Amino acid sequence: MSLKDTIIASFIALENSGKIALDSPFHKKRLDALKVFETLGFPTKKLENWKYTSLKALLKNDYTLFPKETEDVTLHTLKEYSLESISSYKIVFINGVFSASLSDTIHRDGLDICTLSAAIKKPKYASVIAHYFDTITDKEESINHLNTAFAQEGAFVQVPKNTVLENPIQLLFFNTTKNQDVLLQPRNLIIIGENSHVNIVEKHYNLTANNVLTNAVTEIFAHKRAILNYYKIQDDNATSAIVDSTFVSQKEGSIVAVNTFSFGGKFIRNNLNFDQNGSHCDSVLNGLTITSDKQFVDNHTLVNHNEPDCESHEMYKGIYDEKAVGVFNGRVIVKQKAQKTNAFQQNNNILLSDNATVFAKPQLEIFADDVKCSHGCTIGQLDDSALFYMKQRGIPEAKAKALLLYAFANENVTAVKIPALRTLLLKKIANKLGVSFDLDV
Repeated sequence: MSLKDTIIASFIALENSGKIALDSPFHKKRLDALKVFETLGFPTKKLENWKYTSLKALLKNDYTLFPKETEDVTLHTLKEYSLESISSYKIVFINGVFSASLSDTIHRDGLDICTLSAAIKKPKYASVIAHYFDTITDKEESINHLNTAFAQEGAFVQVPKNTVLENPIQLLFFNTTKNQDVLLQPRNLIIIGENSHVNIVEKHYNLTANNVLTNAVTEIFAHKRAILNYYKIQDDNATSAIVDSTFVSQKEGSIVAVNTFSFGGKFIRNNLNFDQNGSHCDSVLNGLTITSDKQFVDNHTLVNHNEPDCESHEMYKGIYDEKAVGVFNGRVIVKQKAQKTNAFQQNNNILLSDNATVFAKPQLEIFADDVKCSHGCTIGQLDDSALFYMKQRGIPEAKAKALLLYAFANENVTAVKIPALRTLLLKKIANKLGVSFDLDV
């Protein structure tokens, strides 16, 4: 049985489980999404957006969509994988199921930090779900329809207007299923009210040696003058693969920064789409990739400048060693109405091995005449003269290389607004580079 057939059979099992209301508008969305996925199937390299990215090897695994053999995540494990040095709100999922004992849900004064399943079931959220859910996803991508068809669990965050959350929100997803390959499909819905300020950190971890494919979708709505800093830390093990699709809708004066740090996992595909639906929006796309062995990381970004007087700043950097493969496809579209747009896009890559490969495709599509737009891309190796200079001053070659690479990556790390997370990232970078050195953070 193919994976597509397994998925169809699993959907029927979901309907027969009695866990979902078959007569609800939400379930109709599931049905419609499944029909589209059934028609389109999984994306292939014949599609332009997947030209350099093949799912074929991943789809050969015999995944289960509803794992049964599970183990709990201990408090000790949670501390190992989360930011424990600071106060935060945690929403924890184990094998696609919410862990109440490890989480901090909140419902007060219009602030909701809870699960999508809770929001779907409670009548008071019906209008919110109807208004926001699955309204900004890319309908041409079958992988998004697959997630919608099985959307049951994930994070639901609704922040009322004029609210500043001093503590960040951590979204933590664990797999502990043994003796089974697992397909997980978390769905997150984030709504930030006017004049509110929030920091969110998202992580996915496979704690087993089995194959895990995560198909995650996140929809983010930033209302007028809202500020959101979103951090995706991808540092999973060698049997893990993730397709992470994030969609952002911004209203007037909002500032949204999505920071993606990709270090671990055998396969990573990040789809990040921004829609600026109000004037004076600022969109920040910050990405850093450090890979080796046969790791594969693909970053696909899209910024739609729909309104005038907006800005977007995009900086993606990659360090690739051994037989690692990287892809960057960054697209910026400036609509005719979007006069006085300021759009910047840059992709810089360093290859540490003759066997490492990078495919880069920066794109600007401009239909307005009063704009300031630029893009660029570099692919090269370490500066031999700088390396020689450092070695001549007594710095060992390995450490000299690491310092040069850290300097290369530093711009992406300094953009992180949470000091504890910035320190964690510096440690991960040092570990990936195979050295130990002290840095002032």
